[in-house]
Amino acid sequence: MLETDKVFAGSIPENYDRYMVPLIFEPFTTDLAQRAASLSPSAVLEIAAGTGVVTRALAPKLSPDASYIVTDLNQPMLDYAASRQGPDIRIKWRQADALALPFEDAAFDLVCCQFGAMFFPDRSSAYREAKRVLKPGGHFLFNVWDRIEENVFANDVTNALAKIFPNDPPRFLARTPHGYHDTALIRSELEDAGFSHVAIETRAEQSRASSPRIPALAYCQGTLLRNEIEARDAAKLEAATDHATSVIADRHGSGEVSAKIQAHVIVAVA
Repeated sequence: MLETDKVFAGSIPENYDRYMVPLIFEPFTTDLAQRAASLSPSAVLEIAAGTGVVTRALAPKLSPDASYIVTDLNQPMLDYAASRQGPDIRIKWRQADALALPFEDAAFDLVCCQFGAMFFPDRSSAYREAKRVLKPGGHFLFNVWDRIEENVFANDVTNALAKIFPNDPPRFLARTPHGYHDTALIRSELEDAGFSHVAIETRAEQSRASSPRIPALAYCQGTLLRNEIEARDAAKLEAATDHATSVIADRHGSGEVSAKIQAHVIVAVA
């Protein structure tokens, strides 16, 4: 993972929430929030919360006396998440690095994270930190994307951009969001960090959009793929988005489009 794979700033948080959240995150958000709520946690820590889509889904399901600390490494993402959340005295927002959590040992009975583990530069350290802040018997609940070939629009866009930049194709999507899909490795890293009873479920959903333009915009301008495009030629951002739109339209039609998305959902016991 490159250093630029962690910098969510500028217009990316807004575009991410506007396009990416409904396109690929909401189906898995519903699933993760239901799983989290079924554990009846009283003290929840969310890491790598992004623009707060899980926070908005999970908070209404928690008990009135629950505490919920929401964190992200990127302050612009956290600020945007807080702006989208209604008043709730149970929620506290805090910038935090998953590799060095600023919390006491055994402070939470649930740590949850939606599609953030792929961005951790040292997952073993992050998992040890999650284990440290969990009470004995507490749960670590998170999900990660499966390989890019199982996530059709992401693969379409990656292949489209390889035609625009043949000498240096942008590989952010394959490298980072879809670069941590080996379930044996995930299990091994969690067990090495001290977790037990690691359960991994592979879950497929459908990504849907009103037009081919939406997934093209989502990936090219609502993710860190934008940084890679602009680093190669800032003047080609719109052209790259247009070409991705064309490729998706050729494969999926010019009206409403849908395609497979797939992820692994992991629950580990501290």
